[in-house]
Amino acid sequence: HPANPQLLLPMDTPTATFLALLLITLICTLGWFTPKWWVARRRRKIRQQPFPAGWRTILRRRVPLVRRMPADLQLQLKQQMQVFIAEKAFLGCAGLTITDEMRVVIAAQACLLVLNRPTGLYPHLRQILVYPGAFAVQRTHTDGVVQREERQALLGESWAQGQVILSWTDALEGATTPGDGHNVVIHEFAHQLDQEKGHANGAPHRYRSKSNADPARWSQVFHAAYAKLQREAHVGEPGLLNHYGAQDPAEFFAVVSEVFFEQPAELQDYDPALYQELSGYYRVDPAGW
Repeated sequence: HPANPQLLLPMDTPTATFLALLLITLICTLGWFTPKWWVARRRRKIRQQPFPAGWRTILRRRVPLVRRMPADLQLQLKQQMQVFIAEKAFLGCAGLTITDEMRVVIAAQACLLVLNRPTGLYPHLRQILVYPGAFAVQRTHTDGVVQREERQALLGESWAQGQVILSWTDALEGATTPGDGHNVVIHEFAHQLDQEKGHANGAPHRYRSKSNADPARWSQVFHAAYAKLQREAHVGEPGLLNHYGAQDPAEFFAVVSEVFFEQPAELQDYDPALYQELSGYYRVDPAGW
């Protein structure tokens, strides 16, 4: 007989349960919170890989805006795209099969917004859901005390929980016609930047290094421009900015981001101060491309 038979008895249930939960928590923590140095190392390796020739052909045919960019920004965009496509999941909806063309066209437009950033590549974004065309959503609207369900057709949507939903037809059209000021990919990914703090309000987090960010100036310039668009929308006056941006500050930021990248010279003439703020935030000057 053993000297201390209690040592050979099975572990009591509460202790076993605690240790099992502790092990699961440790595994999940290691999976969710990848060390920054490991992420940087992995991304550096991805950026060092040659840009696929097939992707280069797609860019040339489908995203003509890239050809206007300075050579150093073109290179940086391609490297950002490589990381974006490696890290973000693309899911086809309504029977759509995801292709390299879809990944490249969407990634190119999304990565325009994060050029010259020392860190960050939509850190909260996990999935891009792609529909063949416009998709229907059910919305609850309240009119006074009456609630009603409405079905709406959308071209894109951005969720703070880590998803962007896009119509492929409209994502492709936005890429191939870069001078009309309408781009659903830029619009929804501007929302993603705005939502990084948990909610969208038209005042995205300012990146501190090299940006000379002044929140008070940003607020003053944007509120003045937003009020101007609301006045134009109220009287039905057509202008450079889509009246859709007059709904709320979050939509205004997304709309002016579209115009900033697609019609930069026109926006600079329309509102120099607004253009300057966007140029400081996005760290690029597309009017000079």
